[in-house]
Amino acid sequence: MTLDGMNVLVLTTNYGTEQDELNKPVAVLREAGARVTVAAQRREPVHTLVSDRRPGADVMPDTALADADAEEYDAVVVPGGTLNADRLRTDSRAQHLISAFADADKPVAAICHGPWLLVDSGLARDRRLTSYPSLRSDLENAGATWVDQEVVVDGSGGHPLITSRRPRDLDAFAAAIVRTLEDRAG
Repeated sequence: MTLDGMNVLVLTTNYGTEQDELNKPVAVLREAGARVTVAAQRREPVHTLVSDRRPGADVMPDTALADADAEEYDAVVVPGGTLNADRLRTDSRAQHLISAFADADKPVAAICHGPWLLVDSGLARDRRLTSYPSLRSDLENAGATWVDQEVVVDGSGGHPLITSRRPRDLDAFAAAIVRTLEDRAG
């Protein structure tokens, strides 16, 4: 099965997104047939980083967060990068968007530091998830059950919540997103 006809939104800031956590899910989803839209805070290049330190590739977003509408998409993906996630978690537009996906029972996926947005959007409570290990206390304090696994898919709260720990888990993370979307399409 392919993801033809499915639309996926990726949320990011314009600086500090972990390069591979943005590019790998986008590439895998597009290869599977999904239309992927990258939404950044501004319609300017996203300056990615590698390991939060070294400059990565610039990525031109397709739209701005303010112009994105959850109704037009089947799922949302939140890449990590410490600086990206720290800024994104306090962005009211990002909070509104991710909450709209959850309210519509659409899949929400976040990797590494991306689950910080789940905390500030109130989506972590009573969910089983994973993240970069340093977020464990934040997620548990927000009411989540944190586990140390490559990828976790939790469907207990209505919308599927897909989380992963770090860049080396990207293959499992991207595959879980594709499987979840295939299951919903089938």
